[in-house]
Amino acid sequence: MKAKTVILSAVALAFVGGFFLGFAFRPGMSGGQGRGDGSGDLAQVTFFYCSMHPQINQPGPGQCPICGMALVPMAKERADGEADFRGITMSLRARKLAEVESVPVARKFVSAEVRMAGKIEYDETKISWITARIGGRLDRLYVDYTGVSVKKGDHLVELYSPELLQAQEELLSAAKIVPGLKESGSAWLQEQTKANVESAREKLRLWGLSDWQIQEIENRGQPSRYITIHSPISGVVVHKNAVEGMYVQMGTQI
Repeated sequence: MKAKTVILSAVALAFVGGFFLGFAFRPGMSGGQGRGDGSGDLAQVTFFYCSMHPQINQPGPGQCPICGMALVPMAKERADGEADFRGITMSLRARKLAEVESVPVARKFVSAEVRMAGKIEYDETKISWITARIGGRLDRLYVDYTGVSVKKGDHLVELYSPELLQAQEELLSAAKIVPGLKESGSAWLQEQTKANVESAREKLRLWGLSDWQIQEIENRGQPSRYITIHSPISGVVVHKNAVEGMYVQMGTQI
């Protein structure tokens, strides 16, 4: 009977002791390490939390009920009896487990380096071929090597073509007749001659001559032996098929 009484007394003492120990180490209590009455002193209270789930914390060690990881200790500060949740203090071991890094906030462009294999190609939407619109001989190449930069309107090639010479003579012959027809009094003949002049001009346009080149031929009154091909765009020469003295046909890529 005495043995049973001693055992019951020991159990009761253990229960009471555990109650007071849990109360002493409960979050927000000083546990005998400072004042916990909220009088304004900072009180350091050690509690345990999960590095993966910070919302899990308890006054003693154990395992996280979510992920099963061992809880790590942490100190929480109290001021004026209220907990400061604006920041936390982590031990060196906890920082290593959490792998937390911090940097000052700054406004800047964020870039990432990505290593990969690939092949460089030209932008197909910006490639333009210079082709011969009429057969002839390339007597001069102003752009004579790959890699040279050109601007829109620059001289590219001087082309000699018997067909262009003949078309220029047709234009000049028709243009000479127009002034003399004003005294003839035939409106139909005047309109027909003007149509012939415009037809000769249009033929030269289709063969690559600009309006100011055609106007220059009319002002000079003589056909030009060489016709200059100008660059329609600005860019860099990435491929060259022709050399000086080469004969080309209509559609040949120069």
